[in-house]
Amino acid sequence: MTAVASPDHRTGGSPAPGASAARRTARPASPHRPRPWTPYAFLAPFLLIFGTFVLAPAVSGIWMSLHNWDFFLPDRPFVGLQNYVDLFTPDALVAQQFWESMRATGLFVLLSVPLLMAIPLGLALLLNQRFRGRTLFRAVFFAPYVLGVSVVGLLWQYLLNGNTGLVNGYLAELGVTEAVPWLTATPWVWVSLVGVTVWWTLGFNSVVYLAGLQNVDEALYDAAKVDGADRWQRFVHVTIPQLRPVLLFVLTMTVLASANMFGQSYLLTSGNPSNETRTAIMFIAEVGLEQFRMGLAAAMSYLLALLLIVVSALNFLFLRQKES
Repeated sequence: MTAVASPDHRTGGSPAPGASAARRTARPASPHRPRPWTPYAFLAPFLLIFGTFVLAPAVSGIWMSLHNWDFFLPDRPFVGLQNYVDLFTPDALVAQQFWESMRATGLFVLLSVPLLMAIPLGLALLLNQRFRGRTLFRAVFFAPYVLGVSVVGLLWQYLLNGNTGLVNGYLAELGVTEAVPWLTATPWVWVSLVGVTVWWTLGFNSVVYLAGLQNVDEALYDAAKVDGADRWQRFVHVTIPQLRPVLLFVLTMTVLASANMFGQSYLLTSGNPSNETRTAIMFIAEVGLEQFRMGLAAAMSYLLALLLIVVSALNFLFLRQKES
């Protein structure tokens, strides 16, 4: 007859009350458990690029703005905030020229941003409808955006030339006898700069709007139709509220892009007439790269950046308050 072994061979008695529970809850350490440094290893490539090409130049620019950083000087003496003070000194020539360029930048923003908000939205509403050739039209309207600013500038310089441009040629055939100075006199220079910019960049904003429209739930439109809402009421009370985050993104990006306008004015008007279209970026480049006063140019850059941060924050707060 075979003897039955006791449950606990060491003690000859029953097992301890918590032993089985401990065996059930114990788990071996996972060989694939992430290490504490794993997230930083994945972030390292981005941090390296960001630190090298964004953070380090930003810190270097701040340091430069606190010095009389002139390439023709043997030394670069520390001047503290003097470069910033000079920009707010009314009698200083550089201050007058800088704020004139800021005025030109502000005027361009005021003229271009409303058009770049409204026209792409209307275009996106049309392209969101179902019709034959919709994909082709989307590609056609987006195509100018892939062109470089140099290509756009040379193309429209040829089209808008006051003497030999095709636009004035077609206008002459329509009975306009006097050539329009598109690139040499106000207000036509602003019409040209804003028109070219809208033609060039409306495709990007339209695509962003279109992506937002395709995420709007059709059930909301159906419910609005049941309530008797017409097309305009559906646009105001359904489309606009649903597109509010997209509107915030487009508004912020458009303001920043318009405030940093450089290539169109540089290639089409060269800042003329009488520096009327010389934007802030153009003047900063002139002071830093032509006059070699890099400290002063850096101070202008950070002052412009600070103003853009304030404007972007106000846009964000305004739309968030509307949403709430």
